[in-house]
Amino acid sequence: MTLYLDEIAPNFTQKSNIGEIDFYNYLSSSWGIITSHPADFTPICTTEMGTISNLANEFKQRNVKILGLSVDSAESHQKWIPDINKIYNCNLDFPIIADDDRKVSKLYGMIKEGSSDMKLQTTVRSMFIIDPNKKIRIITIYPMAVGRNFAEIIRSIDALQTADKHSVATPANWQIGDRLVVPASVNNDQEALANYKNVEAITTYLRYTDGKR
Repeated sequence: MTLYLDEIAPNFTQKSNIGEIDFYNYLSSSWGIITSHPADFTPICTTEMGTISNLANEFKQRNVKILGLSVDSAESHQKWIPDINKIYNCNLDFPIIADDDRKVSKLYGMIKEGSSDMKLQTTVRSMFIIDPNKKIRIITIYPMAVGRNFAEIIRSIDALQTADKHSVATPANWQIGDRLVVPASVNNDQEALANYKNVEAITTYLRYTDGKR
């Protein structure tokens, strides 16, 4: 199955290291991240899970709930977590889906192509950022050998939440405090001036602003 931006993320029920998870119930009214990793007890996956755990307060401040996933068993996840906590001096407290039947992985298109043998089918480094309306806002896929940049993931969440709140867009490399951009859907400068603060028109289509009036 192929999922696209702005589609509704499919719901699922699946076992995890803390018991059965109903995805929609787990998210409730929060933002959410589903992050898959190829396998427990592997080096890059350990660095990613430890990094996420150490950023727990950052995600909490942004009302984001994390849900890990791999095709390993719940018992494997539970045995792996103490290693992560010890190496990263953290307390991994988000659930990790035990998708050993590949139900969620196939639903979200996380399975690496190339093998018809289910025992050899592992998940790639997929990430889905999902808003409180259950809409998919960002999809990323990384290869086995490359760990993800979680500073960029947090920056992306900040950009999404700012854009939604103020009806704006964010330019390249935007950080909190930087100027915003009037959306291309605002057709003329008169409309931009009426609805946005301190508009600076660089061209007819690139207009900076300090936010919605």
